[in-house]
Amino acid sequence: MSLRLPGALPSRVLILGLGWSGRVLAEGLQALGVRVAGTVRDPASAPRDGLLRHPLHAGAAPAPALLDEIAQAGAVLCSVPPDAEGDPALRLLLPALRSSPALRWVGYLSSTSVYADREGGWIDEHSRADATQAAGTQRLLAESQWQALAQARGIASAVFRLPGLYGPGRNALLQLSQGRARHVVRPGLVFNRLHVQDLASVIIAAMQRAEAHGLYLPSDDEPAPPQDVLAFAAQLGGFAMPPAVAWDDPAVGPTLRRFYASSKRIDSRGTRAALAWAPRFPTYREGLRDLIR
Repeated sequence: MSLRLPGALPSRVLILGLGWSGRVLAEGLQALGVRVAGTVRDPASAPRDGLLRHPLHAGAAPAPALLDEIAQAGAVLCSVPPDAEGDPALRLLLPALRSSPALRWVGYLSSTSVYADREGGWIDEHSRADATQAAGTQRLLAESQWQALAQARGIASAVFRLPGLYGPGRNALLQLSQGRARHVVRPGLVFNRLHVQDLASVIIAAMQRAEAHGLYLPSDDEPAPPQDVLAFAAQLGGFAMPPAVAWDDPAVGPTLRRFYASSKRIDSRGTRAALAWAPRFPTYREGLRDLIR
C-alpha cells in the first residue's frame, strides 16, 4: 500500500480546551504559518502568550466571536475532558460545527483508558475498545459523537488514543524537585508515555494526511514501570528517591489507584506507518535528558 503524500495544512485551526498540550500544538502550528485560536473557561486567567482565546463553559451561550471562529476554521481539535453525556464542548457548539462552511477536519484527544486492563498485553488500532470503567466509557462516547459529526458532514476525522503525557512543566524531574513525586509500585505494571512535542507533531501529521475515520495510538517505544522512570529522573537530576509505597496501600488515593490498576503496552507501528511519523523522543530517557537541559 502506497502512502499518500502530505497535503497542505488548514489555514485556520481552533483548539477546544486550549490547555497545556494545546498550547504546545498551537506553537507548532503557528511556526508553520497556521492561524490558531482556542477556547478556555476564563480567558482572563490564561497565560499572556498572544494566543486568541474565546470563553466556553456550560451554562453560557457561545459568544458571536467564537461562532465566527468556527465558521472560518478548517480544522477543529478537541481536548476537553468528557462527562457522562460525552463531550460537553461538542454539545455547546454542535449547531455551529454542523453549519460551518470552512470545516474539513475534526480531531479528538482520547485516551487508552478506552481499553480494559491487558495485564501487560499489547494494544493497537485493531484492538477492541472494551472499557468498563467510567473514564473509558465516557471517552468512547465522546469519540463516537465527533465521528458522527464528521460522517454527517462528509469530512475527515481523527481520534488519538493517548498514553500518559509528559514534557516541559509536567515531568518526573519537576515532581522530584518540588517534593511531589510519588514512588508507587505495582509489580508487573508497565505503560507507554508520549512527549507533548511528539503529540503536537502527530496531530499535525494527521491534519496533513486527513482520513475519513482516522484512529491513532501514538506512543514512545518503551512501555516501562513508573518506578524505573522515576529512578532515572532521580539519577539524572541528583534527587533522592521518595519512599516506595504499594499501589493498594490505603495511603494511595482512589484516583491514583485506578490509574495503577491498568497495565498495557501500545504498539504504535500502525500509526507511524499511516502518518509517516516517528517520535522525536523514542523513550523516556531521551525526553528527560532533553528536559533537564
